[in-house]
Amino acid sequence: MRKPTLHSILLGRNAFGQVLLPFQEFVRTEASSGILLIVCTVVALIWANSPWSDSYTNLWQTKLTVDLGGFGLSKSLLLWINDGLMAVFFFVVGLEIKREILSGELSSPRQAALPIAAALGGMLLPAVIYAALNAGGEGSAGWGIPMATDIAFALGVLALLGKRVPLSLKVFLTAVAIVDDIGAVLVIALFYTSQIAWGALAVGGVFLLALIIANRLAIRKPLIYTLLGIGLWVAFLKSGVHATVAGVLLAMTIPARTRINADQFLERGRDLVERFERAGVCGESVLTNRRQRGVLQALENAVQQAETPLQRLEHALHPWVTYAIMPIFALANAGVFLRGDLLSSFTHPVTLGVIAGLVLGKQLGVFLAAWLVVFLGIATRPADITWRHIYGAGWLAGIGFTMSLFVAGLAFGDSAVLTQAKVGILVASLVAGGIGWLLLRRLKPPTVEPDQMCD
Repeated sequence: MRKPTLHSILLGRNAFGQVLLPFQEFVRTEASSGILLIVCTVVALIWANSPWSDSYTNLWQTKLTVDLGGFGLSKSLLLWINDGLMAVFFFVVGLEIKREILSGELSSPRQAALPIAAALGGMLLPAVIYAALNAGGEGSAGWGIPMATDIAFALGVLALLGKRVPLSLKVFLTAVAIVDDIGAVLVIALFYTSQIAWGALAVGGVFLLALIIANRLAIRKPLIYTLLGIGLWVAFLKSGVHATVAGVLLAMTIPARTRINADQFLERGRDLVERFERAGVCGESVLTNRRQRGVLQALENAVQQAETPLQRLEHALHPWVTYAIMPIFALANAGVFLRGDLLSSFTHPVTLGVIAGLVLGKQLGVFLAAWLVVFLGIATRPADITWRHIYGAGWLAGIGFTMSLFVAGLAFGDSAVLTQAKVGILVASLVAGGIGWLLLRRLKPPTVEPDQMCD
């Protein structure tokens, strides 16, 4: 086997593999975080129903105050998580949305038609089913709950299936979940905003305008966007529009352009690698070789110029969101008190609406909408996935969990109906994930054609 050169390591020998690498890393991160979410959910349920349940409630109701020169925010720990940490979560969601629109599955109308249609079907039908079961009742505001899909859990289930699942199905399900996230943001902004303080919203508009100007001026310093983003978040928090919307708007202003193009990077990279080799002295460490250290610094600068700020921020924040923010959110929000007559919860319209929406509405909505756009010739189905794959993915889209819990909190606040919604979310996510796993597990692994094999 030929020994790889420094050039081949830098530039990569398999262009297709290099293109898929960021997505594969994304899938692995999401999949592994699903396991951590399950652990935090179980801990929250046990803690909330243990003899120490009061400590669970008291912890999340602890007041935390931030005061700067007389201007301060005082909220419970639960609200800091749901309004603050989840704004960071939605910021990363916004970065993913922007990336997919610019260069991913949503970058061309025909390519995007299948996941967009599937996501719309998977949002509308569950909402209709829930609304039909809760029309005019105390739970009527919760129609947005079964519209959501938890991408971490869904990809986590796919990861358990290993090579039985083709990569294109993971791409499809990820695109569906991202379109689903766009829908969730719009629903939150338009339908779960009670009263608007127009003065604070105007201040938020000023911060948003400043962010757009920074983007147009090609400013790439993260600190500028961080400071302006904090101002945007505070303004939205005071305006009545949910602060997480500020996270998505901030993401839309993050630059997605490079300073140098691919050809310029290749030319500069080759030149710097050659200079690095010429500067080397046998037996000498890079640590003591000033010329080599200078070349490495120049190469690092070239990499940064060839990479967009959007890519760098998404790569840096994604592990924090998946391994810290989402587990903390699950721990704080999944603690359902199961005391009393648990069976009565399953006859409550809210619980039934959530379960019916996520379990029945999602899989039917995703599958039927996908089939319709392919039948009409608007979209094409990837060659390596069957309709059974798409139907199984529709079941996995019924894992609402994180996003459903978030919308439930917005819809019902501290009312008793929130418990019914949480019971429905947990049961539906478990059923949808289990059936989706069983359906996809029964399918044969995809075959690799000779021209697809690596040389």
